[in-house]
Amino acid sequence: MSTDQHHARVAFVGAGPGDPGLLTMRAARLIENADAVIFDQICGERFVAPFVRDEVELVDAGYGDAGAQLTTASRAKLVVKTAKSVAAQHDDADSSARGGEQPLVVRLMDGDPSTFHGLAEEALACSKAGIDFEIVPGVSAVSAVPAYAGVPLTDAKARTVHVVTAGDPKIDWARSIDACITVVVLGQADALKTSLCELREAGRRGNTPVALTENGTTITQSTVTTTLDEVPAVLKRSSFDGPVMAIVGSTVAHRDLLSWWENKPLFGWNVLVPRTKEQSGSMIERLATHGATSTVVPTISVEPPRTPQQMEKAVKGLVTGRYEWVGFTSVNAVRAVREKFAEFGLDVRAFAGVKIAAVGGVTANALREWGLEADLTPSGEQSAQGLLEVWADYDGDLDPINRVFLPRADIATDTLVAGLEEMGWEVDDVTAYRTVRAAPPAPEVREAIKSGKFDAVCFTSSSTVRNLVGIAGKPHTSTVVACIGPATAKTAEEHGLRVDVVAPEASAASLVDALAGYGRSLAHEAAESGEKVRRPSDRRGAARRKVKA
Repeated sequence: MSTDQHHARVAFVGAGPGDPGLLTMRAARLIENADAVIFDQICGERFVAPFVRDEVELVDAGYGDAGAQLTTASRAKLVVKTAKSVAAQHDDADSSARGGEQPLVVRLMDGDPSTFHGLAEEALACSKAGIDFEIVPGVSAVSAVPAYAGVPLTDAKARTVHVVTAGDPKIDWARSIDACITVVVLGQADALKTSLCELREAGRRGNTPVALTENGTTITQSTVTTTLDEVPAVLKRSSFDGPVMAIVGSTVAHRDLLSWWENKPLFGWNVLVPRTKEQSGSMIERLATHGATSTVVPTISVEPPRTPQQMEKAVKGLVTGRYEWVGFTSVNAVRAVREKFAEFGLDVRAFAGVKIAAVGGVTANALREWGLEADLTPSGEQSAQGLLEVWADYDGDLDPINRVFLPRADIATDTLVAGLEEMGWEVDDVTAYRTVRAAPPAPEVREAIKSGKFDAVCFTSSSTVRNLVGIAGKPHTSTVVACIGPATAKTAEEHGLRVDVVAPEASAASLVDALAGYGRSLAHEAAESGEKVRRPSDRRGAARRKVKA
C-alpha cells in the first residue's frame, strides 16, 4: 500500500459484542487517538463516548440520513469519504503539531471485523483509494455471548460448533442435526424462528435445549431457555426487538450452574449517580462490574474562586517555603492547585520539603497521578475528623514552620481548621474553588427520580443529598438509598429519605460494593422464599430493609 499523506489512515477495529471491557488494549488506544470514529449498531455513540477526545468526529455507519440501513457498498464509500474529509481538515501547520503523523480514522466494527462483516469490501475500497489501513481483531460475539450467558459451546459430548446466519437460504441444515453438534444462529427474531424451524424439520430432535440471548455481554442482556419445539411460541411472546443469538445443543443445560453474568448482584439495576461527569468515572465502572447501568446527574458545578489573589498568594508562599504542611481534602482541591501550578509554569518540585496530607484514598490517588505521595492519610474514618486524629500537634523543636496551607471549597466546614489551630498550627484556609448548585436535570430524569424508575441512588456527600433534592426532588420510596458515611446518611434522613445502605469506608468503591452486598441479600431472600428476583424499581411500595455494611 502507498503512504499517501493526503489521506487519513484507517484502522478497522473490533469493538467486541457490547461490553466495553472486552475491547483490546490496542483498540482502546486507537479510539483515544482517533480524529474520527465510524461506528456500527451495537458499538454506538454511547459506547464510544468515554474513550474519544471532545473534538473527535463521530460517524454513524448503521443508518443513512433517510433512516434506511446502509448497504455494504455504502459503508465502504463512507469510510473512504471520511478518510479524505478528515485529512482535508488537517493543514500543514496541524500536521506539524502532530509530529507529521497522518490523521486517524477508526472504523469500529461490532464483534470481530473479519467475522460476519463487510471488512473485505471496505478494506478493498481503501486499498483502491490509496488509503493506508490496518486491522485490529476483536472479541467475537460467537464466543463471547454464549460465555456471558453461561453456555459453553463445547464439552465432553459436544465437540463440534456450527455458526450460521439466520435466513441464509443456502444452509444445509441436515449437516447440523447430530446431537454432538452445537449450532449458533445469529439474526433478528423473525429470521431466527424460520431457521430454527428448518433445523427441526431437517431432523434435529425437538427436545434439544435452546438458549436465546439478546444484547449479549451488556448490562441489558436477556436470556431465555427453551427447546427446539417451543422456539416459535417463545419468540412469539417475547419482547426481542434487536439481534438475537440462538445456541442449540446439549451444552445449554450447563446454564443453570454457569450463568454468572445475569446473576451479578446488581444486574439490570439502573443506579442514579449524583456527581459530576469528571468525578463519576470510577464509580460507573465499579457499578458496571456488579451488573448495573448508571445515570449521572450533576448536582454541583465546580468553578474558580471569585477572586484569585488568595490562591495565587498561597501558591507563591508554597514555593518560597512559607508552609510546613499542605492539606488536601478533596480531588477538586488537588485539581485546583494543579491548574494554578500549570498557570504559573510550576511542577511538583515546588513541593520539595513540604509535607502533604490527604483526607482519604481517593484524594491520595489524585495526588499520586500528579506525581506526589501523601505523607499523611487517616487510618480510620476518611474525613476531616479522621485526618485530625492522625495529625500531630505542632512542636516548636521538631517543626521548623508552624503554618498549614488548606486549599478547599468555599462551603467547607470549619472542623479541620479549628482542630489544627487547637494543636498549635497556624492555618491559611484558602478558597481554591467554589461549588454551586447545578441546573435541574431534564424533565424526564426528574420524573424518573420521583416515580421510582431508578433502582438505587448513591450519595457521596451531604451536599449531593441537599442539591439533588433541591434540583430534582426526593427519590421515590422504592429507590434504595446508599450513603458514603454516617454524616451523609444523617443528612439524607433529615431530608426525609430512608437510608438502606451505609458504606463501611468513605470511598466510592466501598459505597458501590456495599450496595452490591445489599443487592445480593435481596436475591438471597428471593431465592429462600421461592420468588423471582426483582429489581427495586419493580417492587414499588414494598418494604425494604436498612443495612449498614
